[in-house]
Amino acid sequence: MVSELNAEIELPDGHGAASAARRALRTLLAGWGLTDEDWLYDATLIVSELVTNAVRHGGGCPVLRVHAEDGRVRLSVADRSSRVPHRRDIDEHSAGGRGLVFVDAFAQTWGVRREGEGKQVWVRLAPYPAG
Repeated sequence: MVSELNAEIELPDGHGAASAARRALRTLLAGWGLTDEDWLYDATLIVSELVTNAVRHGGGCPVLRVHAEDGRVRLSVADRSSRVPHRRDIDEHSAGGRGLVFVDAFAQTWGVRREGEGKQVWVRLAPYPAG
């Protein structure tokens, strides 16, 4: 039995990147046997936010990396910007800025790591449901 799986997906730049990431992630995780719909929904919401931020603020084509080991999954999105994202305080009049609020709510933990000239924003998803 394989206990560790890795994938790297280069995404298109622009509007199609987030939807491409959601489709690719869902297909990849399902292929690895991770098919719980509620858990997949959270995973695709998180990857959508990470990729949207990378496209909006990162420059270049983002790269999605997925690492799974023993029911634990880590996602990361790399881009060319060294600017570190931070959670903003938002109010009902804000047009944006909710991305990291969602990430905080649905992920177990997240962080940022420098990568060459850019950065990699990583997220550890909640453990895959047992059973």
